[in-house]
Amino acid sequence: MHRHLRLVAAGVASLLALTACAGPSSTSTASSSSSTAAAAEITVWNYWDGTNADTFQELVGEYTKAHPQTKITISTIPNADFLTKLRAASTSKTLPDIAIGDLVWVPQINEIGTLADLKGLMPAETLSDINPALTSFGNIGGKQVSVPVSANNLAYMYNKTLFKQAGLDPEEPPTTWEELMADAKQILAKTGKPGYDLYTQAGDSGEGVTWNFQVNLWQAGGEFLTADNSAAAFNTPAGKKALQFWVDLIESGASPYGKWGEFEKGKGGSAQEGSWMVGIWAADPPFDFGVAKAPYPSDGKPATNLGGEQAMVFNNSDANAKASADFLSWFLSADQVTKWSEKTGMLPVTNSVATSSAYLDWVKNTEPRLLPYVEQMADAHARPNTPLYPKISLAFAQQIEKAFAGEATVDEALAAAEKAVNDVIAKG
Repeated sequence: MHRHLRLVAAGVASLLALTACAGPSSTSTASSSSSTAAAAEITVWNYWDGTNADTFQELVGEYTKAHPQTKITISTIPNADFLTKLRAASTSKTLPDIAIGDLVWVPQINEIGTLADLKGLMPAETLSDINPALTSFGNIGGKQVSVPVSANNLAYMYNKTLFKQAGLDPEEPPTTWEELMADAKQILAKTGKPGYDLYTQAGDSGEGVTWNFQVNLWQAGGEFLTADNSAAAFNTPAGKKALQFWVDLIESGASPYGKWGEFEKGKGGSAQEGSWMVGIWAADPPFDFGVAKAPYPSDGKPATNLGGEQAMVFNNSDANAKASADFLSWFLSADQVTKWSEKTGMLPVTNSVATSSAYLDWVKNTEPRLLPYVEQMADAHARPNTPLYPKISLAFAQQIEKAFAGEATVDEALAAAEKAVNDVIAKG
């Protein structure tokens, strides 16, 4: 969900298609201008298509025009095949110089091949300008093995028409869990439609449940894993509070079990949705929708979950690693981050751009519904940085789902999830 990103009427709408599917390979070569840098040919793998691919290709073209001794070849790999192809490339010693993939893949990709320490290759001021939660994800073994190139997060999205029908003020969305609960129940009572969508089924990966639940866990003051990722940390009063909030919503009928997607069909009052949905709906919204920061408990703290892509540089050669890092440093400079964010609708990964008057004025004038997502970046958390995360996420969701289905109490589900997660970690 977090990596399938898609701003606003007519001419801008096409600039916001954010996806992660397959597409044709393309090559951008150097042209005019001169450079004193050593000649290099670097390869980049990513899974972008549509506007993301077009914008990336455009930026690569700008870079190679200014750095004519560097040739950059872009290959688009289907999302579902990305890790498999990387592993095969590692075996055949044909790894790309740069791999751009989902941030949760970083620990796994770090085990596929030797990643360069970008702290020694990129300017310190560039790295220090990146949102700390995003740089922390690529910090493995004291090395900075990845840097973010895109970001998204989760916020509260709501149907203004249903709000009006329920007697709620569409310009006053809830800011706390308590208000969210009351509004969701009122929407159900007045319109007969669910007030708040919850992702309640583990499915094949579990991440739908886990990625959404972590937001409320952090808001309640909890943590998902211990600081060193060696054990589950969610079976606490904070974890119980977050899970009880979900169970109460389900038992009230305002968030029916197994009904995720009703909001997107116009049949629900609200949901916790990703920033990419603004882009998907900007040109032709299915209904009048609004966006607000994710509500948090009155005695809690604001928090949201980060998604997006990170770039990693394989140590294929010193020259190529240096050239790759130079390109990424350029890509993360203010002009490029601004252009990339405005054209794709992704959120800025650097603090200087995210807080700049130029970018914020653009958001307010072009697509103000993005603003809550931009502002939430200051409160965003990254998921645990461990190659076991995919298995941990599924194990957690499979047990927690039992509380949603009424098959286990909150305490039982948390205890079972804790055991399941710790078992995954113990087995490595």
